[in-house]
Amino acid sequence: MEITIKDEFIKLGQALKLAGLAENGAEAKEMIAQGAVTVNGEIDTRRGRKCRPGDVIACGGKQVTVKCL
Repeated sequence: MEITIKDEFIKLGQALKLAGLAENGAEAKEMIAQGAVTVNGEIDTRRGRKCRPGDVIACGGKQVTVKCL
């Protein structure tokens, strides 16, 4: 799956919501805090992590690639 952004980056919590991996910000925050989310294969516990085009976010067996317009 891919998400497309028009800016230079998207924060990790926002990316999870945009991809439908989290229903809301609270759920995204909890998933990230529990270490259930990886960015480019590494666990990241920073909700404000800047995800840029080409980054791969994974959670719950699903993968999302960030793309730019």
